[in-house]
Amino acid sequence: MTTIIDSQDPLAGAVTQAIRQGDVPALRRLLAENRGLASAGIAETARPDCSGVRTLLHIATDWPGHFPSGPQVLAALVEAGADPDARFSGAHTETPLHWAASNDDVAAVDALVAAGADIEAPGAVIGDGTPLADACAFGQWRAAFRLVEHGAHVTFEQAASLGLLDRVEACATAGEPPTPEEVSSAFWCACHGGRLATAQYLYGLGADPGRIGYGDRTPLDIAREQDASDVVEWLSTVAAKPVGDSA
Repeated sequence: MTTIIDSQDPLAGAVTQAIRQGDVPALRRLLAENRGLASAGIAETARPDCSGVRTLLHIATDWPGHFPSGPQVLAALVEAGADPDARFSGAHTETPLHWAASNDDVAAVDALVAAGADIEAPGAVIGDGTPLADACAFGQWRAAFRLVEHGAHVTFEQAASLGLLDRVEACATAGEPPTPEEVSSAFWCACHGGRLATAQYLYGLGADPGRIGYGDRTPLDIAREQDASDVVEWLSTVAAKPVGDSA
């Protein structure tokens, strides 16, 4: 049975500090002195806005990520018995790899994959998907490309987000080609990623340049937010308009 420690417990505070500061010697000492700590859950009680139970690996990959000696910390935790596929318990069931991907923490992604983390684990806040779903949705492109390098399965929309035109073309010409809605959704994703060539290809397949996507944004809205100037310029020529723009 997993040990649950309140976040206000001094032990929780000490191990969290060691993790966040990248103090590997202190972390190893705490793990050695407290049997089962590596696989314990930390219950957040002081902040109702982020209530739930995190593992120490989640703490090591939590926002904003990129903590000092991150890979060494992750390795020490796994060596001591932490499960690289452990789930957050609360509003979702994301693994530490989901969190590393969401923070664009490539070093943590590499360390978790090396430790055996399931690259295809479901449970993302984005459609219950994989870590790649989080990375693409949140625009964490370095982590997304690294997950692809590690062999992650790439969906049609994710390929569009990443500008993997060869994969997009393969999906579009498959035995069961994407529906018009799927083409327009992938088009939106390509604009989100600032992938001009991919967006142009999908537009040629009939994608709707006025499609409303996440956050009530059109492709032009999301391209502007991403400072994808070439995509913005091109979309303007096909008369795409942001929400509420009647000009």
